[in-house]
Amino acid sequence: MSPVRVLIVDDDPLVRGALTMLLSVVPDFVVVGEVADGTRVEGAVAEFAPDVVLMDIRMPRLDGLAATELLRSRDGAPEVLVLTTFDADEHVLRALRAGAGGFLLKDTPPERIVDAIRRVAAGEPMLSPTVTRRLIARLDAEPGDARRTGARTALDALTGRERDVAAAVGRGESNAEIARGLGMSVATVKAHVSRSLMKLGLNNRVQLALLAVDAADEG
Repeated sequence: MSPVRVLIVDDDPLVRGALTMLLSVVPDFVVVGEVADGTRVEGAVAEFAPDVVLMDIRMPRLDGLAATELLRSRDGAPEVLVLTTFDADEHVLRALRAGAGGFLLKDTPPERIVDAIRRVAAGEPMLSPTVTRRLIARLDAEPGDARRTGARTALDALTGRERDVAAAVGRGESNAEIARGLGMSVATVKAHVSRSLMKLGLNNRVQLALLAVDAADEG
């Protein structure tokens, strides 16, 4: 099995160094490069072909949120895991809607960061518990009628089984949990997710989860 290739994007050299040290001792990880600002991300991705980009938010010239939006708009883009000290609600929502596969705070324990990189590389979303609670509260507090109607209209493009899988993704279930709950194989779950993303024009599983949460909102 090929190692997970990681690109670290952070303007703080101490943070870059600490993350490189952490990941260098993980047998199935390889840090392929480091960059200090968002303007260099596209070039570094083209040069190093990472599987996952660890992205800070606040950086000079181009911040991590704008860099994520730019990167994830390209075909074949790597997954993005935002790792930052800034947990403002608008940052979380913008990062996830831009296509980030996860959002963690820098005080997250090292073993959880490693696990998050693995999960994001596998296409599964990863949020810290604190961020998850705040995100749910923020979504619940937003005016829901237009958002709910738009989400349900979008999901009408899916088959019934694809909608079942999307709803389970919105509940935060893993592929294995969805497979058990719906009586299908993990490979079939992955196929349903992939087809749903393609039909809906979404970048990743996190965006599908957000859409499913919006559609399930009862107001």
